Amino acid sequence: MHFVFIALFLFAGIKWGDWRRWRDYYPTILFFIIGDLLYSCLLYNHQLWAFQETFFGMSILRNDTIISLIIMFTRYPLTILIYLGRFPQTRVKQAFWMFFWIICYSLIEYLNLKYLNLINHYNGWNIWWSVLFNIAMFSILRIHYKKPLLAWGVSIVWILILWNVLNIPIEKIK
Repeated sequence: MHFVFIALFLFAGIKWGDWRRWRDYYPTILFFIIGDLLYSCLLYNHQLWAFQETFFGMSILRNDTIISLIIMFTRYPLTILIYLGRFPQTRVKQAFWMFFWIICYSLIEYLNLKYLNLINHYNGWNIWWSVLFNIAMFSILRIHYKKPLLAWGVSIVWILILWNVLNIPIEKIK
């Protein structure tokens, strides 16, 4: 089923992505991927969420690591090409655009959690944490595109807040 989501993102990316300016978005794409890689590495022994495949492609998508890497290197770049490539100029439209992406990512996760069994939550994480995370993520991605150093600082603060609120033991870091 993850392949279906990748195909949908690929279709959307081809149709609506700003491929002419991909070099402008490349640092933000890497920033997005690095954030997820850090989560995957640091919290390997204390996951907050993990992917699994339940429909087809199970011989290829054997575990969370493989699925996460495929998502990182397909869905994330395509998301950035569309999200930043079509980012509106007016504040009201910007707010609606961010809201649209927050809803899309949250809805995909909700469907994957409740109906498709493609993701599991652990250690206090739930769909509401995901919604809050998506709000922060799409805000920080836009900040990174405009002011990368500010985005790194905001990200560090956000990580520390999550770390403390979710009470992640330092001993669990890989």
